[in-house]
Amino acid sequence: DAKHLVPNKMRDFFCTINLDQEEVFRTQVVEKSLSPYFGEEFYFEIPRTFQWLSFYIYDKSVLQKDMRIGKVSIKKEDLCNYTGKENWFMLQPVDSNSEVQGKVHLELKLNELITDNGSVCQQLVVHIKECHGLPLINGQNCDPYATVSLVGPSRNDQKKTKVKKKTSNPQFNETFYFEVTRSSSYTKKSQFQVEEEDIEKLEVRVDLWNNGNLVQDIFLGEIKVPVKVLRNDSFQAWYLLQPRENGNKSSKTDDLGSLRLNICYTEDCVLPSEYYTSLRNLLLKSSDVQPISASAAYILSEVCRDKYDAVLPLVRLLLHHHKLVPFVAAVAELDLKDTQEANTIFRGNSLATRCVDEMMKIVGKHYLKVTLKPVIDEICESPKPCEIDPIKLREGDNVEINMENLRYYVDKVFREIVRSSISCPTLMCDVFYSLRHLAAKRFPNDPHVQYSAVSSFVFLRFFAVAVVSPHTFHLRPHHPDAQTSRTLTLISKAIQTLGSWGSLTKSKLSSFKETFMCEFFKTFQEEKFTESVKKFLDDVSSTESKEPSGLSEPVHLKEGEMYKRAQGRTRIGKKNFKKRWFCLTSREFTYHKQQDKEPIFTIPIKNILAVEKLDESSFNKKNMFQVLHGEKPLYIQANNCVEASEWIEALCRVTRCNQKRLSFYHPSAFLNGNWLCCKATVENTVGCARCTADVPADTQIEIDGDREAERIYTLFTINMSKLQKLEEACGSIAVYQGPRKEPDDYSNFTIEDSVATFHTLKQIIDVVGKLNESHEKYRKKRSSSAKYGSE
Repeated sequence: DAKHLVPNKMRDFFCTINLDQEEVFRTQVVEKSLSPYFGEEFYFEIPRTFQWLSFYIYDKSVLQKDMRIGKVSIKKEDLCNYTGKENWFMLQPVDSNSEVQGKVHLELKLNELITDNGSVCQQLVVHIKECHGLPLINGQNCDPYATVSLVGPSRNDQKKTKVKKKTSNPQFNETFYFEVTRSSSYTKKSQFQVEEEDIEKLEVRVDLWNNGNLVQDIFLGEIKVPVKVLRNDSFQAWYLLQPRENGNKSSKTDDLGSLRLNICYTEDCVLPSEYYTSLRNLLLKSSDVQPISASAAYILSEVCRDKYDAVLPLVRLLLHHHKLVPFVAAVAELDLKDTQEANTIFRGNSLATRCVDEMMKIVGKHYLKVTLKPVIDEICESPKPCEIDPIKLREGDNVEINMENLRYYVDKVFREIVRSSISCPTLMCDVFYSLRHLAAKRFPNDPHVQYSAVSSFVFLRFFAVAVVSPHTFHLRPHHPDAQTSRTLTLISKAIQTLGSWGSLTKSKLSSFKETFMCEFFKTFQEEKFTESVKKFLDDVSSTESKEPSGLSEPVHLKEGEMYKRAQGRTRIGKKNFKKRWFCLTSREFTYHKQQDKEPIFTIPIKNILAVEKLDESSFNKKNMFQVLHGEKPLYIQANNCVEASEWIEALCRVTRCNQKRLSFYHPSAFLNGNWLCCKATVENTVGCARCTADVPADTQIEIDGDREAERIYTLFTINMSKLQKLEEACGSIAVYQGPRKEPDDYSNFTIEDSVATFHTLKQIIDVVGKLNESHEKYRKKRSSSAKYGSE
């Protein structure tokens, strides 16, 4: 959210998230506010290098261009200082001199020249090779050129490259020569003073500009390199473009308002897979360790201050290697040992419950979409008043009509859920089966506990949470407005109660805090609701094989507006780029003239042969990819790098099991009678580059096992002092078998078997130590090969 924004009158605001100058996400517009609450979460992989993560606040305008009020820019190196914390940031003014992105490739050389009279002078050679990742200007590729200057206390020699048209990655390949020092015998009158010590004060400056033609040129960034670093040597390096020194400095920063952000940023240096073999094996055998509290996976959750930090990479790693179900069963059994009453089963935030929560988010993503998205869309797009709290009713509201509306929505959501068991992923069913039987074993005299063990997850922690926060589960693009959010909250409460097996009793109804909810639920006391819940829970906790989700109805996977190039299916008509609405389901990939129109063109998923990036040089456009199918390639331009990456990933995931997938493709387009990449003149010739995803893979889950192992290694490294204290504690208990010393150090840890725990801890510490050595070797190698100014 933001507060005290200028101008000091009620306006419509929205916020964008930018990687450097590239907008990757945008919040919904909050109308008529000085302190707008956005309440939106965005999770994304960053597909390219960047310098700044920026947040821009805009004043929405109907007739004119939206006005940028201010920004918060955080340098990549500083993101770790803010991660996991909620911070208020003062908005900074938006200054064109500070809005930069991209990098420039330079080769610099200092030559010694011998003049005709035998004296020695120095010459600087600057070879500007290319730039990469320059920003778009008004949504289009820029027309960049560079100025190269040799700057000193009393000199400023400037030279200029040619303008490159319509490209964000210009290839300049121009060389410039500058005199640095002259011999004392040089007699020609000089425009500047030359002294031997001047070389200590000279610097090369390269400025990038967008050629404005009839309007003012736009500054794109600069770099400065002191001449003294050359030391009679030459080198080449990539330099990140920097803002001007006077950029972003203003005395009015206190007047723009502030923005509250919660940022979680992780960056992993992943080594080759073989380096993680020992750590991976140690974690994967956790479910076989007795007791489970002595396993590496359990110890990881114990030493991390926030269990969630450990759970996410742990669940993903175990999922990737098909070891999650036995581990969840083992930690759930430990959880049940401490559960004294059946009605409190799996209600806390233990390792078991968090693992199941995370598993459902990962595995159940498409299950939620096919089950809830249509009804959630109806509620959000055509909302009916549903407020039944007498205190919150507005003037003119009819509580009986509102109750009917709420009942209609609850019935519809409930019906979709209890009919969805056929779509429930097999892995979720296997986990629910284990939990159900463990609960029945722990409380053999309670006939309902086997159902409440499952409903506490599938209803309370899965469906009910998705209903109240559809944007978090990608069921809606944005946080719902206040009235819709209230409706979803009431529906979620109803679904929680209906899903709680054994809860529809008079004693339970009387325990409601809100009288109005108690009255509302009296209309649900029918046998068919409890029977429907029971049958649904039986189905989703069965080990019988399930049909793949979405066989009866196509699963809606992704949609959005992008640009496509005309495919030339007709002989007449220009092959230009047009804005279209794209839609991807589990059955087909389509594009439409507008969002709710019939599709203009349809590609069945089974006919897609490959999905790959397209070189920018093909059409001088960024963020392009191609969909190869039976006809000519479909060339598409996404709005930003994150969107392009997400579309490619979604299309690859849904097509990877296609039997006719290609192994080779053309990274550029076929234009003017030849392929730009390999110059072949036959349009249907075999591709010249290997496809990036030609091996069939799991269509449900995309997990990088090595990356998750690296994250777990990082967590162990951060908490090494706790591991060592726990090791000392286990040794003390095992040797003395007496009262524990210094209980504050490890009294919160679970030590059931000190010998087994000590053995695992020793293995963890040894494995982490070896990985430390490998990382240190990599850092030294990278440090020794790095050059001044390089990334």
